[in-house]
Amino acid sequence: MSQLNDISLVAQVVVFRNTRAFDQLVGKYQSSVRRFFLHLTCGDSELSDDLAQDTFIKAYTNLASFKNLSSFSTWLYRIAYNVFYDYLRTRKETDCLETRQVDAQCSTLQNDIGRRMDIYRVLSMLKEMERTCITLFYMEDQSIEKIAGITGCPAGTVKSHLSRAKEKMATYLKAEFNLQMQQNSD
Repeated sequence: MSQLNDISLVAQVVVFRNTRAFDQLVGKYQSSVRRFFLHLTCGDSELSDDLAQDTFIKAYTNLASFKNLSSFSTWLYRIAYNVFYDYLRTRKETDCLETRQVDAQCSTLQNDIGRRMDIYRVLSMLKEMERTCITLFYMEDQSIEKIAGITGCPAGTVKSHLSRAKEKMATYLKAEFNLQMQQNSD
């Protein structure tokens, strides 16, 4: 039913230029798109807001190209995914920083926030594609097939990214736990 409602809203925007219909789509997906970016940017809420805004602007300007070959949410997440990787390419060109340096800075900032932000530290250690797959699968509850559609990777590759990311996260969290247990016993 939700998919039919999305298609109806898209049709109203494309055919009648009904901006209120687009407002309904934004209202429906804004928090999940922002949350997606929040995880990818290791908790940078301002950047997440900017990227989400860019996503909805691109979605609005390209809404006529939506062909209903996938769900509207998959199409929207694909735009969000592209916006994020456009941002990364721009950042690499302008900052001349290695990804690991940026991730280390993100990790350092997250250390100050506290224990509840451990997930962002772990996410910042992952490669971008691993982080994207983990975020979409576990935090946005997307299926392997939908993630494949969003990222343009085969389903087997998505599974590999998820497996490697889970292994890295488990190793890191176990090491952190052991370190904290050691500090508590001293």
